[in-house]
Amino acid sequence: MEIPQEFADAMVKHSLEDDPDECCGILASKDGKIVKHYPMTNSEHSPFRYSMDSKELFHAYRDIEDSGCDLAVIYHSHTHSPAYPSATDVRLATWPEAYYVLVSLMDKKAPDIRAYTIVDGQVTEDTVTIS
Repeated sequence: MEIPQEFADAMVKHSLEDDPDECCGILASKDGKIVKHYPMTNSEHSPFRYSMDSKELFHAYRDIEDSGCDLAVIYHSHTHSPAYPSATDVRLATWPEAYYVLVSLMDKKAPDIRAYTIVDGQVTEDTVTIS
């Protein structure tokens, strides 16, 4: 999976701004390339869980469809654990066509970004290239 530098930077910035709570958001793609960032409010306001604000999610998804894009990435941060989906993350994964990107803030000076597909409870890591 290729993520342009500007979007990787935006996810890290969002993660650091919401720390100590987890952040969450969406990246949209067009023709296989990431083109839009939708930072969301974590309505859980928790360092251990996230839930995208339902109104923001509705508006983002509508904008994605109206602009002819695809929902490509659902991202969130892990503030004190590795960038690997938790059991809760796997259980709540409902977009099999999307990548789940995690930003770990275990080392705040060098956040770790990793991407996964989660289909029927199976987690598969994909290589992330920041371009």
